[in-house]
Amino acid sequence: MPEHSFSHGGHIRALAQRAGRNPSEILDFSASINPLGPPAWLRSVVAGSLSQAVHYPDPEALTLREAAAALHGGGAEEYLAGNGVSDILYVLPRLGGHARAVIPVPAYGDYERAARLAGLDVTHVPLSAGNGFRLDPGLIEKALANGPAMVFLGQPNNPTGTSVPPGELARLAQAHPDSLFVIDEAFADFTADLPRLAGQRPENMVVLLSLTKIFAVPGLRLGLAAAAPGLIRKLADISPPWQCSTIAQAVGARALADLEFQQRSRTVAQEFKAHLLGLLAAFPEIEVFAGEANFVLCRLNAPGLDGRDLAERLLQHGIAIRACDTFAGLDASWFRLAVRQKAENERLAEALGKVFRPAARARAARARRTPAIMVQGTCSNAGKSVLAAGLCRIFARKGLSPCPFKAQNMSLNSFVTMDGGEMGRAQVTQALAAGREPEARMNPVLLKPSSDTGSQVIVLGRPVGVMRVAQYVAYKPTAFAAARAAYDELAATAGVMVVEGAGSPAEVNLKAHDIVNMAMARHAGARVLLVADIDRGGSFASLAGTMDCLEEWERALVAGFVLNKFRGDASLLAGGFDFLRLHTGREVLGVVPWLPGLGLPEEDSVSFKQGLTLAGKEGAALDVAVADLAHISNFTDLDALAAEPDVRLRRVARGRDLGRPDCVILPGSKNTLADLDRLRESGLAGAVAALRGQTVIVGICGGFQMLGQSVADPLGLESARGVSPGLGLLDVRTVLAAEKTLARRLVTDLTTGCAVTGYEIHHGETVLGETASGGTAPDGGASRPLYAEDAGLGRVSADGLTLGTYLHGVFDADGHRHAFLDFLRRRKGLAPLPAGARAAFGLDAALDRLADALESSLDMQRIEGMLGI
Repeated sequence: MPEHSFSHGGHIRALAQRAGRNPSEILDFSASINPLGPPAWLRSVVAGSLSQAVHYPDPEALTLREAAAALHGGGAEEYLAGNGVSDILYVLPRLGGHARAVIPVPAYGDYERAARLAGLDVTHVPLSAGNGFRLDPGLIEKALANGPAMVFLGQPNNPTGTSVPPGELARLAQAHPDSLFVIDEAFADFTADLPRLAGQRPENMVVLLSLTKIFAVPGLRLGLAAAAPGLIRKLADISPPWQCSTIAQAVGARALADLEFQQRSRTVAQEFKAHLLGLLAAFPEIEVFAGEANFVLCRLNAPGLDGRDLAERLLQHGIAIRACDTFAGLDASWFRLAVRQKAENERLAEALGKVFRPAARARAARARRTPAIMVQGTCSNAGKSVLAAGLCRIFARKGLSPCPFKAQNMSLNSFVTMDGGEMGRAQVTQALAAGREPEARMNPVLLKPSSDTGSQVIVLGRPVGVMRVAQYVAYKPTAFAAARAAYDELAATAGVMVVEGAGSPAEVNLKAHDIVNMAMARHAGARVLLVADIDRGGSFASLAGTMDCLEEWERALVAGFVLNKFRGDASLLAGGFDFLRLHTGREVLGVVPWLPGLGLPEEDSVSFKQGLTLAGKEGAALDVAVADLAHISNFTDLDALAAEPDVRLRRVARGRDLGRPDCVILPGSKNTLADLDRLRESGLAGAVAALRGQTVIVGICGGFQMLGQSVADPLGLESARGVSPGLGLLDVRTVLAAEKTLARRLVTDLTTGCAVTGYEIHHGETVLGETASGGTAPDGGASRPLYAEDAGLGRVSADGLTLGTYLHGVFDADGHRHAFLDFLRRRKGLAPLPAGARAAFGLDAALDRLADALESSLDMQRIEGMLGI
């Protein structure tokens, strides 16, 4: 088809070609489509009906017509389905009986084109800008005085957005029974108070109904005509067969039944339109005719510039508008703007400012949005946290001032910031990779699960309560508001934001109240990298399936895919790359190799539970057993030990598997009382107690509390158990309290003489010594403080073999850790390891190794190009 014969908006391919851009880069204000995009169910309905494409579609489209009748009234015999309203429109003039057409102008150009192709003469009824293009029905009466005609009327009209009261249209048609009135309600779905004519219309009226605009599927081509049964039969007789495909019929039937989406679309369209009108009011060069539809007609009053010039200039900014000089009755000064979402309306206003006031555009333009890349995954533990940390380090090395962010974390692995706030450890690692001091705004919402009473909810570093699922869902709007504010504050000071998602964005049961995946990506304007763990298998299916579960606006945010943890020859994956490109329209932007022994903290306990973080070393001299707690928290306290060459860490879940290790560690717990019960049920409690005086036993935080005489929970913070006996290995008693202790500490360990850095995160007060036990420790001697600066921070038994501490990160300091391990070696009759043989625990080397691997395996040039950095 010659290019000049197509005068509609929305011709994205041609627009992109003129702008020298990819079609995906064009923001289209030229076609008036629902700004919400298609309904969430669209892809599922299309996929579900695709298997029927091997058969011819129902030639009568009965299910679709029945759905139309159920919505608009009348019977199925009063509706005809077509391949878009345009196909029906071009058939209508061939019904016969009329030699001419009457068309108020300006109007949709295909009314006239369809009439002339059928040999009808055309009479224009000019509308006036002076009265806002309102149609006086008397003008139609006057035009029909010369004889009957086919009358074409938009309701509301395109491009003016005006309508005529439906009662007047009905009376007009009844007064002229020999004329045929074609009422086009293509944009009526966006008007709040305009009664529809489809179900109640005179015998000489055909009402056209477009489903593609309100449901944002113009590429699907789907329309309906409503008329008297006799007229419908005549139209069907002269129409080609199979006008409506199987897929279009399925989508249409589902769409017509979705009243909630239709109402929400009307409400949102009016809201977005008011926003657009407010922005346009700042430009005196533009005279606006608002109308009633989801578009506005505008007249340009700028010397030396007309509507087509403006369209070309805006196209260079990636924005398409509809020049209206092809509408009869309008000259080159007119253009039309579709209503789009607020951020898109603002982008249009920014571009208009650059056109009209280039000298002042720096003042007029809205604040620059900080570039953002977001790492989401097809599942938990796909490597999102690690990849985000690597990107932070890459951008930091380039001097781009990155900042990490994760709106919501669910993890028992937390950290205390310098100002005493609590945040997830993953964002701490990312902050260090970015060269920033960790702060709670980087992880504004932290959930710490507790099996009996739900999860503790921490917002901006401070606990706000313990909530069950339903309570937290109700609280989520408040949490999301806090997350958005935190993001905006951080982004204002950053050069690039590195955002992490959680779990999978395709969890359809959670998407309605999502605050951490696509909802956050939309707020940030982030480009999303979707990551799959190829080592698990099924990664190509996971990526394709995730994309199929996303709504169209969510899919638009996905920039590409990353395959993580690959072992082998990447050239063998080419067939999978081709499949993803064909199935999703996205490409794989990198294959990250398996990076064994990276030495970065894990975000949650998945790897710990699978035994991955405690991989043993063959021939290691020291055997360190770690109790497997159901509610283990801050298991990264063990990372520094795991890095040592002579330490074998192993996870122990049952008493019979404990044996006689050199050291037993009871790690932190989010539910101390429940985990005490688990220790007893598994036989671990008795097995650990039996090692008293023979093996070094260490309790950290909750593990420290378990080593004492009792743990009381009078407020029911963790459970309704009240009081539980401890293991009785230290003379301490703990009472859990409402106030949570959050503090960074620097102390001296009295057993090694070394400095220890760490942080406290615990509820409760632990009472020591005589106050707790009446003066004598369980082993017959008095226990003593573990740290010089604070007697309540830790305790050690008289024989020096049972130690309890509230400090997380207690083994991170190299000097203290090395002294502790040498103590274990001497107890076995082994000499201390030479200083050079010990590990130096720190994240910088691991982060640099990670960044090097990502730079060589990801297409960073394309990723940075997407971000404009």
